[in-house]
Amino acid sequence: MQRSLPMTPGLNLNRPMPILSRLLFSLAATVLAWETRRQTRVSLSRLDPHLLRDIGLTQQAAALEAQKPFWQG
Repeated sequence: MQRSLPMTPGLNLNRPMPILSRLLFSLAATVLAWETRRQTRVSLSRLDPHLLRDIGLTQQAAALEAQKPFWQG
């Protein structure tokens, strides 16, 4: 069974977003990526050596990655 959205006068879901909306959406996506990267690096810095070996990283490689700034990919 296929559901459809209720018809709302003046609402065109196929219309592209206005430029400001696109910019704000892009900014939000960037900030989310930065926060995810920061959290991942903090978690990486807290892993025990045996867990690092399990994922194929040395302590030095993990430390280098954890020290990177959040905006650096």
